[in-house]
Amino acid sequence: MLNKKSISDLSRADLDGKVVFVRVDFNVPVDANGVITDDARITAAVPTINYLRENGARVVLASHYGRPKGQVVESMRLNVVADRLRELIGGRVEKVDDCVGNSVRSAVNSLKPGDVLVLENVRFYKEEEQNDPGFARQLSNGMDLFVLDAFGTAHRAHASTAGIAQFLPAYAGFLIEKELNFLDKAIQTPQRPLVAIIGGAKISSKIDVLKHMLAKVDVMVIGGGMAFTFLKAQGYEIGKSICENDKIEEAKAIMAEAKATGKTIILPVDSVVVEKFDNDAPSQIVSSHEIPVDKEGVDVGPKTVEIIKDVLKTAGTVMWNGPLGVFELPNFAKGTFAIAEALAASNAITIIGGGDSAAAIKQANLSDKMTHISTGGGASLEFLEGKTLPGIAALENK
Repeated sequence: MLNKKSISDLSRADLDGKVVFVRVDFNVPVDANGVITDDARITAAVPTINYLRENGARVVLASHYGRPKGQVVESMRLNVVADRLRELIGGRVEKVDDCVGNSVRSAVNSLKPGDVLVLENVRFYKEEEQNDPGFARQLSNGMDLFVLDAFGTAHRAHASTAGIAQFLPAYAGFLIEKELNFLDKAIQTPQRPLVAIIGGAKISSKIDVLKHMLAKVDVMVIGGGMAFTFLKAQGYEIGKSICENDKIEEAKAIMAEAKATGKTIILPVDSVVVEKFDNDAPSQIVSSHEIPVDKEGVDVGPKTVEIIKDVLKTAGTVMWNGPLGVFELPNFAKGTFAIAEALAASNAITIIGGGDSAAAIKQANLSDKMTHISTGGGASLEFLEGKTLPGIAALENK
């Protein structure tokens, strides 16, 4: 795992009676009534929590929730998360209404081996996102070890993800270990052919991924809004479709690099187009090379879907990040769902890079058909860009 220590390296002798500060990602979605609608991020942390409990540790959990911007927001307290965790692990789970200070120290002192304490939302303090050393030191008070198990925030240099590692021995949790092993193996030693499906609205948000991954993959499928910048770079009419004109030269450079290195780039050959950006707008399927000037592309067409399906039939590893259409509008999510179903039917190792791609897999009830679904959209994206993740860099080296 990129040569970092994990809790796999810790025995009962290392953990018995110790107070272990675990940074988890409990930023879960809730409905209008405050009821959790998807507890995947909580369940993903359970293996780490239970390993620590079973080995006699006193477990202290910290997480952010929402964007309170350094202020106490009642609706962003972690009470509902603590309640759900209590149901999942069946042990003693306490909750305290702060994440630093005397109330935390008192609650920690009352913990017995195997007990769990959930701290309050760390982003109630502006110092968290500022990675303030003083705040990080406060978080570490009374703790013996630090475990990072929040892959969704590993790309952030915050006090509870990176700063605290300056004051405590720092280890990766099982979730971090799993995420990094899957992503690293898929890039460095994949079963080939390695296929990357990169979607999303803008090329600017994925340009580094495209550049970095092009050197690794055998086939790159580009869909979503960003595909139109590539199509325009080839001289095709794209109508009113989204296009980043300042990225056209970079798109040309990526395609030239692919040609020079023998890599295949697949762009949409047909598109679903509309006159008005509305879920109920009348649509038609046209060639992606001749989109009417008064229309815009909102999804890949059936011919494109079949081309991608053919590629997936022989793929060894597939990495998917980003939808192929306007996924938030149901009528224009068909291409994305079709690819989700094709991945489920594939014999390839399938790695889904969080965000909308993971949401599509979940909506299609295909989560159990995928090899790995990342819990961190932004973190997996930066990993695919070849960037160093501050939370990971802060961990102890083996």
